[in-house]
Amino acid sequence: MIDRRRYGGVSSARPSRSRRAPACRNRALRPPRPSARRPEEPKLSSETPAAAPTPLRTPRPATPSQKSRPLPPPPPGTGATGRPTGLDRLNAASPEAAEAVLLDCCGSRRWARRLAAHRPYPDPDALLAAADEASYDLTPGDLDEALARETVSPRPLVGARGPGTLAAHTALRAAHAEYERQFRHAFVICLDGYRDTELLNVVLSGIHDRLGNEPEEERAIAADELRRLARGRLARRAA
Repeated sequence: MIDRRRYGGVSSARPSRSRRAPACRNRALRPPRPSARRPEEPKLSSETPAAAPTPLRTPRPATPSQKSRPLPPPPPGTGATGRPTGLDRLNAASPEAAEAVLLDCCGSRRWARRLAAHRPYPDPDALLAAADEASYDLTPGDLDEALARETVSPRPLVGARGPGTLAAHTALRAAHAEYERQFRHAFVICLDGYRDTELLNVVLSGIHDRLGNEPEEERAIAADELRRLARGRLARRAA
């Protein structure tokens, strides 16, 4: 029994109310919100294999339009520097002028006419090859004509200095005179490739050795030396 006096005679009994259930009891559970923190990067260890390097791209081949165009060749009649060479002038000269130039290289008129008639020459090598062929085809009369135009060159005296030089010059003049008396033409020798200080000794030793030759043997040697002389002169003219 309830004591009414305790509560002022009024019954404090009230009907009991049931507690409300949580609002989320009858609702679906919401998924957890993602964390705002950035995920930590995985740390590489000695056991973790390193990523393979990115392969380099192979450059594409240049298209024909991108390739550098070759330089155009120099115009005909000019050398590598753009100026006419001696060979160009020889090819363009008149027959008479070309023959006069060639006679300075070899005194045979038939030799000079033959080379002048076979122009133009594409390069110096072709000119020198034609000169050698013409020299080998010299007749005895052609060789006599060419040797008659040769004189004693002062070139062996160039660069010769030192003790005994005067005596060597005197001996050389005497040897030249004896050679011309014996073989009836000037002593010819090609000195291309020798230094100036070697010329005097080369000529002295050469003329003394050849003074002991028979006329026919010496004539063949002189013809070959004349061919080498003409070749060297022609090469300097064609440069």
